Amino acid sequence: MKQVTVSPFILAATLAVLPEAWAAKPSERVENFTLLDHLGESHELYYYSDTKALVFMVQGNGCPISRNAWPRFRELRDEYAEKGVKFMMINSNLQDHRASINREAEQFGIDVPILIDEAQIIGESLGLIRTGEVFIVNPEDWTMSYRGALDDRLTYGAQKATANQHYLKDALDDLLAGVPVRTVSTDAVGCLINFPRMRQKQNLEISYSEEIAPILMNKCVTCHRPGGIGPWAMTDYDMVQGFASMIREVVRTKRMPPWHADPAFGNFSNDRSLTVEEIQALVHWVESGTPRGGGPDPLSTVDHSRPEWQLGEPDLVIEIPPVEIPETGLIEYQYRLVKNPLDEHVWIWASEIIPGDPSALHHVVTKFGAIEVAGEGGKKIDQGLAEQLGAYMPGQWGDVCSQDSAILLPAGAAFEFEMHYTTYGRKTVDHSRFGLYFRKTPPKHHLQMAFFVNQDIKIPPHAKNHSETAEQVFTWGDVLIFDMHPHAHYRGKAAKFIAYYPNGTIETLLSVPDYDFNWQIAYKLAKPKVLPKGTRVVYTTWWDNSAQNLANPDPIREVPWGLQTMDEMLYGTIRFSYIDSTY
Repeated sequence: MKQVTVSPFILAATLAVLPEAWAAKPSERVENFTLLDHLGESHELYYYSDTKALVFMVQGNGCPISRNAWPRFRELRDEYAEKGVKFMMINSNLQDHRASINREAEQFGIDVPILIDEAQIIGESLGLIRTGEVFIVNPEDWTMSYRGALDDRLTYGAQKATANQHYLKDALDDLLAGVPVRTVSTDAVGCLINFPRMRQKQNLEISYSEEIAPILMNKCVTCHRPGGIGPWAMTDYDMVQGFASMIREVVRTKRMPPWHADPAFGNFSNDRSLTVEEIQALVHWVESGTPRGGGPDPLSTVDHSRPEWQLGEPDLVIEIPPVEIPETGLIEYQYRLVKNPLDEHVWIWASEIIPGDPSALHHVVTKFGAIEVAGEGGKKIDQGLAEQLGAYMPGQWGDVCSQDSAILLPAGAAFEFEMHYTTYGRKTVDHSRFGLYFRKTPPKHHLQMAFFVNQDIKIPPHAKNHSETAEQVFTWGDVLIFDMHPHAHYRGKAAKFIAYYPNGTIETLLSVPDYDFNWQIAYKLAKPKVLPKGTRVVYTTWWDNSAQNLANPDPIREVPWGLQTMDEMLYGTIRFSYIDSTY
């Protein structure tokens, strides 16, 4: 196997199809990215800044080279585990998918995360060529310290009993010793990876007016509009072009659009995620220099005006007490209590919140219930009996119940508004309003709320992946579930709702592998799901109480349950109705 030293021409012929600015090479910085692995766990590259090195092997189902290289890769993983080196795989094959990758992992005993690059944009930017290739990323400066063959034992159609050259091991030893890596690149062997969208000419033909602008209008403009929560407005091509590199970054790291459900489980009517084709179009368009092309600019003709109430004039409007917002800083959750002015029970089919200042108001969760006296003479909703009525978050203006369903609001109940604000550089006052829409007749489905709460949680200091659970059994009858809402605070990392059916089968109803406290999303099922009587649902939350979690208020503290964000919550809800209406 030929050994190659540092050269400006390394991989040049292969990478010529990529814009030079985006293709990673040995000794150059690797850009951040986020991918799910074959088990549905989320991995962000730059999260692993506390490791000494990150080692990747390019995996591909059916590739004899990567299969034969795996045992040695595993040996090195075990040898360097105590030295702070993290080993993973990445799969950018078009023909592979999570189920088939899982089968391959089980068959060959692969027990490292296999990151799945289904849109191929990460593999393209890494300049991957063949499965079986390995590369090292140095977390000190995020440069690629080595790429190429694991060693010289394997070649096409033949293999040695033992290797004479140990390229990966030598590079790791040099890196850990703090000396320059002697050999930063070698020729790798393995199965070629097809990147059909990695063609400059083809990408230059991506139409801004017919492809890019419609994606932005469908997935982004709701928030990125004048007066919206987005920090800048997508008003025309010039604005988008100016922020194009940021668009590429937030798509690669999956920060935008805000949607955190694992697509392997469930279909949701409020899904805001990008499709694989949309991801490819956006990233390739940016990497090709954001060509304007011909045609009109759809963004410049968008009418950003809205009726005051998206669902029409409400039957009841509740004035939420105003909140003063400073110029900068972190604002703790604000809780506002308002007495229900109605003296009779009503059925609610929809609710809507009009934000007083949409640039400051990030989200609102609304509950109703009986008032109880809190500490120091204050008042709050009895959390044990409260029900959730509606919510506001960027991009979601109204909360509409599914057809033939409604929520019963009893007379004398009180509303509690849980308000989350973000500062944006100037003082303001938020004076929001809450609109309710009544049904004239009782619905077919009386929506109720199942709460998953564990107030005994204790999250150890520095714990990166601590989990605890709560569960409910639907004992009274068959139910229809309509939506699921996980909730935690700044240390929240992931969440799952898993159903254990009476017949012994198990189903994941919702998995949120990359929970983000900043986006309080209720995941609404596209079609209500039946859970038979006796179904046990277990809700699990994972927390990251380490310093690697940049939002963590205090990693040295054992964290208990608490309403404020310095503490934590294990809190989830399922909105449901009994199929037998007598319940």
